[in-house]
Amino acid sequence: MSYDVVIVGGSFAGLSAALQLARARRRILVLDSGKPRNRFAQFAHGFFGHDGQPPSAILANARSQLLSYGTVSFAEDLATHAVRAGEKYSVTATSGTVHTASRLILATGVSDDLSFIPGLEERWGISMLHCFYCHGYEVAGRRLGVLARDDRSLHTAMLLPDWSEHVTLFTNGVVTLSTEQLAELRARGVSIETAPVVAVLGDAPALSGLRLDDGRMIPLDAVFINPHTRMASPLAEQLGCEFEEGPSGPFIRTGPDKQTTLPGVYAAGDAARPGHNASWASADGVMAGISAHQSLSLAQPVCR
Repeated sequence: MSYDVVIVGGSFAGLSAALQLARARRRILVLDSGKPRNRFAQFAHGFFGHDGQPPSAILANARSQLLSYGTVSFAEDLATHAVRAGEKYSVTATSGTVHTASRLILATGVSDDLSFIPGLEERWGISMLHCFYCHGYEVAGRRLGVLARDDRSLHTAMLLPDWSEHVTLFTNGVVTLSTEQLAELRARGVSIETAPVVAVLGDAPALSGLRLDDGRMIPLDAVFINPHTRMASPLAEQLGCEFEEGPSGPFIRTGPDKQTTLPGVYAAGDAARPGHNASWASADGVMAGISAHQSLSLAQPVCR
């Protein structure tokens, strides 16, 4: 079936783009596999007007609102392949269905690498956390750790004392601190452990502490890490979009209007920015939706 715009990804970025296009009376399809990045979190925090609500509830409400617009369709399917076909783009899903559109918005997100220490994945979003703005308030005043994966952990450790005076940075054999950095951390009240972490302790998804390779066990209630990320979908690479390298991994290069390096292909959300946050993703989606609509309006009439 042919649409004005196919949006791949139905989380904060994709649904925000869809709302702009729906209100512009464009015929759109939201193609989504039903596995958003934040599915591991029980509650969303810091998202204006929805603080403390489950991410799944926020998305379900947004989908319900979008369905009140007669030009919006949803398909719960995984997009596996995308190709340019003349002036249009075709997206193939696992069901074998091929969807064609004049414009394509990639809101495909990223995946977190949680394989570098056993026990991390089972606790992800509960006691193993990545964002103090998202989760810091809920663990404030408790025993907190920062498990280094790269130099970003230093920034996390410097800010985390705003939430707790019990913060330990585990350099984990991957970060070497200068004399000046050590002094700055200690001035913030951060303890330093240089021995590598070998195990996560406690009944998942809870956490009781970390075991170090020298046999010591450090009691903790939550740990913050900065995972490396990768594209959750191969579509941007298949299409030939250009990428940039961010602090956690690659992201799709876009202009201020969220158009990629390919005409008619837009990208929004975590897949298309170096920093990740639900509010940023939603804002990106708004820009991508508006930009896609305006480019369509110069090329073809509204489909009524």
